[in-house]
Amino acid sequence: MRVERTIAAARAVLAPLRSGPVGLVPTMGALHEGHRSLLDAARAENDTVVMSLFVNPAQFGDAADLAAYPQDLERDLALAEEAGVDLVFAPAHEEMYPRGFQTWVEVTELGSILEGAFRRGHFRGVATVVLKLFEIIRPDRAYFGQKDAQQAAVIRELIRDLALEIELRVLPTVRDGDGLALSSRNALLSPSEREKALALPRALLTRDRDEALAILRATEGIEVDYVEVAPFDPPVLAGAIRVGSTRLIDNVVLTEGETV
Repeated sequence: MRVERTIAAARAVLAPLRSGPVGLVPTMGALHEGHRSLLDAARAENDTVVMSLFVNPAQFGDAADLAAYPQDLERDLALAEEAGVDLVFAPAHEEMYPRGFQTWVEVTELGSILEGAFRRGHFRGVATVVLKLFEIIRPDRAYFGQKDAQQAAVIRELIRDLALEIELRVLPTVRDGDGLALSSRNALLSPSEREKALALPRALLTRDRDEALAILRATEGIEVDYVEVAPFDPPVLAGAIRVGSTRLIDNVVLTEGETV
């Protein structure tokens, strides 16, 4: 497994490997089994697998949230190698956002609702860094998780609107045995906070917005940001809550009849 930190070096590694399909798994590190499912799919479907590892400051509106984001580079690299990754692209901030950087990409409508309403500028940061990764790696397929349903919807629209020749692969949400969707932020929860956080997947499993809201509002120690039916592809019942200082999102996929 190669680990490269510059755009030029990553491109040089990939140049002789383009006779077969290239799969990209973008990550911000703190890898868990959800990431592993993406890496395994990429490994099964492509000749070359690239994992990016970059904590993107442009998608954090809160400096404290960025500082608290869990990072363990050594562990992440070990897990990537175990999963059969060929290249890890792990650039520094200055490599992705050089001095004087001023070009941004925005998916206006999809990026302004739900998470976009609570985290202003978040999806501008996501769309910009993902498009830049697409340009650097030039993958045939890109892999994302259903847990971040709105992110997947934004990237699908980005690919469609800009006529990018990339297949978007969105894999099912991976959950712990207790039902909590795997997230790097779960490591920030205390045991008692985690117990409260379980109300989110339980509420969404009702597949009814009003019932889910009632469950969450009745759970002590939870602050509800939203529970909404989102018209993504596929449509989902999505929710976001705050437990202590940690913010969690989740969703369940709905059938067409359940969206009414």
